[in-house]
Amino acid sequence: MSKTRQLTFPWNKPSKARFNHFFFEDANFAAKDALYGEDDLFIYGLNGTGKSFLLQSLCNLYSDRDKTSLYIPIREVKNLGSNFLESLESFDLICIDDIDFILDDSDWELSLFNLINNSLISNCRLIFSSHLNPSDINFQLKDLISRLKKTDHIEIFPVSINKLSDALRFVSNIRSIKLGDNEIKYILTHSKRNMSDLVSVLNKLDELSIQLKRKITIPLIKQVI
Repeated sequence: MSKTRQLTFPWNKPSKARFNHFFFEDANFAAKDALYGEDDLFIYGLNGTGKSFLLQSLCNLYSDRDKTSLYIPIREVKNLGSNFLESLESFDLICIDDIDFILDDSDWELSLFNLINNSLISNCRLIFSSHLNPSDINFQLKDLISRLKKTDHIEIFPVSINKLSDALRFVSNIRSIKLGDNEIKYILTHSKRNMSDLVSVLNKLDELSIQLKRKITIPLIKQVI
């Protein structure tokens, strides 16, 4: 496989994900430092905590540094067959999202095990993610379990309730979306209190305000929530 900066697949199109667009509070500083490091890593945490965004951000960082990277969302590529993982170890970085989706699939487990072994030889960095703690993923292939246990793992924590307003303001500023304190308070009061849902609301508000050529006010927010 020829070595390009970043292979383009339907799921691997260049994204806007950047580390400086992610709201890091104290609980996730250790994860940030680990991702900026050079070692293999297994990140895990509840759905909606931004694991996919972080993996894509890391791929973009490698691309900026003229290094090769590939983001692989297992749930989207699993139907392509386990041979998909063959000969990828020439990359500088491979990020494998939702690794638990290969659980109980012996072909995929073996292919992943082989990729890990080959990457050790080629010095390809591997980053895995799952909503499950790696200690709770019981792969059929015991050697795969052993390999993954040797990989540093770190939890990605959701934004704490008392930091949600700061996080929403941070994201809106990054996106150049003007939100006043009253609007932020209203969104937090009437939406699900997690960043995944809040960003979804923010996206809809941004789109609607552009369509209607109106600034974001509480009456406009009511049309979305």
